[in-house]
Amino acid sequence: MKQRINPIFFTFLFLFSSVFVSAQHEVAHQGETAEIEKAEKSFDAKKMIMEHIGDSNEWHLVTLNEGTAEEKHISVPLPIIIKDQTGIHTFLSSSIAHGHEHDGYTLHEGQLVSTKGLEKATLFGLIGGKQDSGKVFYDFSITKNVFAMLLSVIFMLIIFIGMGRSYKNSLMPKGAGRILEPIVIFIRDEVAIPNIGSSKYKRFMPYLLTVFFFIWINNLFGLIPFFPFGGNLTGNIAITAVLAIITLLITLFSANKDYWKHIFMPPVPILLYPIMVPIEIIGVFTKPFALMMRLFANVTAGHIMILAIISLIFIFKSPLLGFASVPLALFISVLELLVAVLQAYIFTVLSALFIGIAVQDHSHEH
Repeated sequence: MKQRINPIFFTFLFLFSSVFVSAQHEVAHQGETAEIEKAEKSFDAKKMIMEHIGDSNEWHLVTLNEGTAEEKHISVPLPIIIKDQTGIHTFLSSSIAHGHEHDGYTLHEGQLVSTKGLEKATLFGLIGGKQDSGKVFYDFSITKNVFAMLLSVIFMLIIFIGMGRSYKNSLMPKGAGRILEPIVIFIRDEVAIPNIGSSKYKRFMPYLLTVFFFIWINNLFGLIPFFPFGGNLTGNIAITAVLAIITLLITLFSANKDYWKHIFMPPVPILLYPIMVPIEIIGVFTKPFALMMRLFANVTAGHIMILAIISLIFIFKSPLLGFASVPLALFISVLELLVAVLQAYIFTVLSALFIGIAVQDHSHEH
């Protein structure tokens, strides 16, 4: 029954939207043509896409009466926490939204900026000497991505703590555990044991399960287009970089002597050491780099494709294009559900593979 209702409903919705927009277009030609054309020319697809996939210090929900004098932005304010030469400043982003200034700071396109000429401190800027520590401010604010991450962590704690408690009374899982237990067993039997080994996999299972569910849940949350979801967390290269660095640190600190011997004393003639040793060292860092870029690029590409397809309606200024772009965007959104779990699985498998290479006992029969 649902399979019959949904197509009829969306077809009616598209027809109604097209008729309504066409009616508005005819009315506009009677006296407001210049104003409508000005609003249409102001549409910037690139800006819209970057605002949706980027991080910000406020959670923008909707804009009412856009392009008119009565334009109004509805946003959820987030906490601003700043450390500069004058001390620590804490306030909500609503205090500095829409051009307002507070304590020498304001929001510009959702980003925190200083009105006193201070730069936002960055790790590489301070280390590289490009920034003066006396002319920067340190931003510890709860941004949209930080809020999304905290939300997913709370969600995971509720689910898995409840799942763990259910095993105290019975070996049969209850509630969400009935769905998640087969996934946990799959990660153990098909990912951890084959790549790390049956004797060493247990110590790495907590990390592998955590990274799998963290990526999967945040990928799914990012596909829900309303507050408090919709944050592009795994499409933020800083997040994927931290996950990749954690995998790298676990790999290096768990590596045995055979792993290090293979890097600094590879099984090749000694004359090839000047070539092979640098290649092996570079390979240590290219693995986590591949982890970082694969997750970041795939998740970000999915969001950009959906937004770009929807933007075609406004770029070509034709409501009839909705008959093609909206179904295509819906199809890609459904496809993103598969990508969400697939990217979590790939990241977990490759992490287990890299760890397994570092901890396995190599054969020296040759």
